[in-house]
Amino acid sequence: MPNKTGDPLHLLIRTLSKVEKKNFKLYITRNSKRENLRTVTLFDILDKQVFYDEDKVMQRMPDMPRQQLLNTKSRLYHEILTSLRLLRDERDIDIRMHEQMDYALILYNKGLYVQSLRMLEKLKEFARQYEQFNGLQEVIAFEKKIEGLHITRSMRGRAEQLSAEAVTVAKKLDRIHHLSNLSLELYSWYIGHGHVRDAEDEETLRSFFKERMHITVHDIEGFYEHLFYHQAYCWFKFMLQDFFKYYRHVSHWVALFDQFPEMKDIEVAHYIKGLHNLSSAHFYLRNYKKLLLVIKDLETLEQMDAVQRNDNYKVNAFVYLYTAIINKHFMEGTFSEGLQWVPVIEERLQRYHLYMDAHRILVFYYKIACLYFGSGDNDKAIDYLNRIINWKTDLRHDLQCYARLLHLIAHYELGNYELMEYLSRSVYRLLARMGSLSTVEIEIFEFLKAELRSEKITDEQRLKMLLSRLQQHSDKRFETR
Repeated sequence: MPNKTGDPLHLLIRTLSKVEKKNFKLYITRNSKRENLRTVTLFDILDKQVFYDEDKVMQRMPDMPRQQLLNTKSRLYHEILTSLRLLRDERDIDIRMHEQMDYALILYNKGLYVQSLRMLEKLKEFARQYEQFNGLQEVIAFEKKIEGLHITRSMRGRAEQLSAEAVTVAKKLDRIHHLSNLSLELYSWYIGHGHVRDAEDEETLRSFFKERMHITVHDIEGFYEHLFYHQAYCWFKFMLQDFFKYYRHVSHWVALFDQFPEMKDIEVAHYIKGLHNLSSAHFYLRNYKKLLLVIKDLETLEQMDAVQRNDNYKVNAFVYLYTAIINKHFMEGTFSEGLQWVPVIEERLQRYHLYMDAHRILVFYYKIACLYFGSGDNDKAIDYLNRIINWKTDLRHDLQCYARLLHLIAHYELGNYELMEYLSRSVYRLLARMGSLSTVEIEIFEFLKAELRSEKITDEQRLKMLLSRLQQHSDKRFETR
């Protein structure tokens, strides 16, 4: 299950490593107040629970009234976060900036305005170096506050300088936020709908993009503007199934990290995502040798220290590496050989289930089902497809459609013709209701209906006729997938 449900405190405790748990115990036991000892007891109880059970918690803590449990949980949640904050990673740029801002505030509150301003000036240079414009805006606002409230005897023209810096940063952030918002909206559109299915879908998407993308590549500068600009075009071209232009923009995305190598440690998640999209572009364009090179890059990246010390990065690296590996087996046609990775993927899915969203899990189930189907094990393919079909979610309508179609074909391969007659009607109605019936799907449905009426179920000539009809649609953009 994804980590969007369940008790928040219990989920937080479940994600703690052994080092983090030990650090919490050391932190909390320094203060022997009765309420802290109670939080330790609650921590130990929740740490042993696989699923949150409040009744069992109350049985283990009979001296605590139920109405006090909420307050104790809230206190424990806060104390865990505080202990984690003490384990801060000094290499995290956001933590470093916040720490320096805290020091500047301490100096200011002590009345040491000049010292505070000196620290803020150094922090500004640091923020500019790594293009941390949100933090830079916060620093400038603090400087303006000090200069506006106190006589600091700063250099002449200080007010004009700060005003100009504030305007420049505000304009910069406006472009970054506009592009990042558009990128996010397009990605959300893809998660909800998948690729465009017809001309109406295409027109809706194009109108949406044209209305919001009023910045050209000549208007932008710096790492983040280029990053979000190419990301927005990436999702746009991907949903249009214009895979060559999708590849071109994702290549620019990944190349940014060669142009700004220091950002590989700062924006690790964007780098991982870029490599994933690059591998997908090679897959769709049938660039087999280049896909192998990206897989090597993903394997190297998975072992990076910056990835290994962050749970989010570890999960993303796992998802994208094994997605690329399965795609490699699809391109090779080595479905049976690809099954060797299924136990590894299943183990990782179980290990990372608290961190993973439904979308990623469903995609893995579908790809594994395809491996089993390609290797001839239709029963196992159906098992994985049932996981998708029975998962109540509004994500990826296209994936739900493909899963049901492959589910139907797998039953055909198994000779479950009586079940197929019921399933085909049910699936046809569902896809028609969702507005997801493509020409290729209609051809397959017509073939299956004809087979059900035929006395010769395994008619090779009929299959060749189906292949011939499907090949007529292979160069049509909306039918390619």
